[in-house]
Parts: sequence; C-alpha cells; structure tokens
Amino acid sequence: MERKQFELGDVVQMKKQHPCGTNEMEIIRMGMDIRIKCVGCKHSVLIPRAKFEKNLKKVLRSKADQTTEEGNPGESGSV
Repeated sequence: MERKQFELGDVVQMKKQHPCGTNEMEIIRMGMDIRIKCVGCKHSVLIPRAKFEKNLKKVLRSKADQTTEEGNPGESGSV
C-alpha cells in the first residue's frame, strides 16, 4: 500500500471527527509526533506519526497548491 503524502501546512481529513463536529485538521508541526489543529474550533492535538498516518483519510488542501495559486504575477490586475 502506498504511503500518503502530506507536509507542513496541509489541511487533511481524518477518519474520526473532532468533538466540535469537523474532521478537517491542519498540520502545524511534524516530527516523530505530529501536531494537528482543528479547523473548526482551533484546538490542537499532538499524536504519534504512526497513529496519524493510520487515521488520515485524505489530504484536502495542500500547502504547495495554496502558494502556487497566490504567486501568479499575471493575475494581479495592476497596471
């Protein structure tokens, strides 16, 4: 089975939802443990990498995609 690719700043969907009702989390720290922050209530949790990879469903928004959309100089509209 292929390992899921994720990096710092990505918004991911977890298998189980947070008690506030959302299952979207933002990755804010990576290492042996991963700190994720709930998009809904901003609560952060530190979990082991193995448990995070097991409970990760998919990457919703990648940080790399967000930076390329913001960095297009032709769409700024300035003259």
